[in-house]
Amino acid sequence: MMPAFAKPRRKVLVERISKIREWVETCPYNTIERNTPEGSNKRIGIICAGAVYQHVKEACPDADIFKLGVSWPLPAKALNEFANSVDELHVVEEASTYLSDAVKATGVILDSFQMPLPADGEIHPADILRSLGRKLPQHRDNENDIPNRPPALCPGCPHRVIFKELSRLKAIVTGDIGCYTLGALPPLSAMDTTLDMGASVSMAHGFELALEGIEHRPVVGVIGDSTFAHSGLTSLINTVYNKGAGTVCILDNRTTAMTGQQGNPFNGITLQHRESRELDLPSILNAIGVDHVQTVDSFNVKAVRAALKEATSRDELDVIVFQGPCVLLDKSPKDHYVVTDNCNACGICKTIGCPAIACDPETGISSIDPDLCIGCDQCRQYCNFDAIQPREGGQR
Repeated sequence: MMPAFAKPRRKVLVERISKIREWVETCPYNTIERNTPEGSNKRIGIICAGAVYQHVKEACPDADIFKLGVSWPLPAKALNEFANSVDELHVVEEASTYLSDAVKATGVILDSFQMPLPADGEIHPADILRSLGRKLPQHRDNENDIPNRPPALCPGCPHRVIFKELSRLKAIVTGDIGCYTLGALPPLSAMDTTLDMGASVSMAHGFELALEGIEHRPVVGVIGDSTFAHSGLTSLINTVYNKGAGTVCILDNRTTAMTGQQGNPFNGITLQHRESRELDLPSILNAIGVDHVQTVDSFNVKAVRAALKEATSRDELDVIVFQGPCVLLDKSPKDHYVVTDNCNACGICKTIGCPAIACDPETGISSIDPDLCIGCDQCRQYCNFDAIQPREGGQR
């Protein structure tokens, strides 16, 4: 908005807010539930909003509840009337005092909890009961706790080899936002930073400058094709403009996998799933001034290793476009793989972190789950003893 229009628009804004304050007093999205049993000698009221309402209902089924469907502006008159109708009043909210501060600003007086609500994490019904000084319901502890299963890249993910090789290089890896962020987790453990979309490229440039003459490990930025189109391109232009060095890996899996297989400018599919113009990524990289651009098959271990070795050995800016379709897109039939008697329990196949590969805890011998294996061939390429082979008649 131009400055000349800002002052008169402020007046309009104030008038609109005034009308909203009137409307919110009778707004149907703000509801009051009277749950206190007849004859009760104490009426407890709770003000809450959002998902916390369900926890309040579970913890205090006999409390009166003012559920805010509109949290700003607050219905000051309705809140004060509710406060006057109960003997004890609390605000239940997660991780902050925003709502309670706002409620008190309307003139409502709140009672103090016997114990403070947690200042971080999620609220559990038991937290509400403790805060109110109520007895917790008896429950039986689960003796057979399910072990935690950390998230992992899908079986056959094209990103797996890149992170395995980056881990072998002992590179400083600046990551980005996408399913490939899972490359930070064991056993790959190949990502050192993750901040926001596009930050991998600019942070790699920053690390190169900060560590010049101090650290001799290669610096590699890793970013997906969709994220690069969103906000990585400008960071790379800045690196080129400032004569930066280092290696940038663009993981081109032909989709925006993490958020639901949306299209992007580099696969030529619009958000409406219509075909559009597909931008040529290597040509764009050359056009902005990147002199060293390689295009590599993500599933070819030797090619990935050679490309990374070449790029990180140069004191110049290199960009490697690793191409391999997301396994959720590629439905072409492939051979399943099995572990043969040649396995000597060396465990190298486990280091790629494929969920389809298991290891016998006593013998160390590996096995491959046929229901999870999609035949990507990555584990076979890492096996030094030809112990992993296609299963006969095992094509999907």
